Amino acid sequence: MEDMSKYDKNLKTKGSGCLGATMIIGLLVVFFAIFGIMAYSYYNGMVTKEEKVTAQWAQVENLYQRRSDLIQNLVNTVKGYADFEQETLTQVIEARSKATSITVDASKIDATNLAAFEQAQNGLNTAMSRLLVTVEKYPDLKANQNFSALMVQLQETENMLAVERNTFNEVARQYNTDIRKFPRNMFASMFGFEQKAYFKAEEGANKVPVVKFD
Repeated sequence: MEDMSKYDKNLKTKGSGCLGATMIIGLLVVFFAIFGIMAYSYYNGMVTKEEKVTAQWAQVENLYQRRSDLIQNLVNTVKGYADFEQETLTQVIEARSKATSITVDASKIDATNLAAFEQAQNGLNTAMSRLLVTVEKYPDLKANQNFSALMVQLQETENMLAVERNTFNEVARQYNTDIRKFPRNMFASMFGFEQKAYFKAEEGANKVPVVKFD
């Protein structure tokens, strides 16, 4: 009887151990299932928002390229006037070359890269401002229909740029907010999602001054 009692106790002990192990395994399975679902949901959500930032950045870049093309056409028109101040024209050509040489990978829009990009664009703005002031000395050039048409298109592009830059800041803000919220921030860090920088130039800083011809 004593041996049977010990045997029963051993069975109960083993049974309790198996039950405890099963519960632990069950809890781990549930935990990893929940973790997997959260990871899947948060990852896809962050990807969606990051893609919006990428798409908006592409739109901004397209407008900067359009502006660059218009400026090149403007330079070609001005070149037709043999007595035009070559130093001013050269400054625009060099500033445009620098501005077009600096690009920013949409996946690496950090403060440093965006600042270098804006600095180059602002350098082109400064050179264009000097060009437009100099143009005042050339009545025939001011009256040139091609020059006037290009100036109108350039101003329209600047207005569109202002809108698209603001839109970029907004979608970047939404993305940055999303990856900083708990518990998304843990998954963002795990999957390598990083914050995007904003355009911080003062309003109108990237606009070519409007020159009204009499």
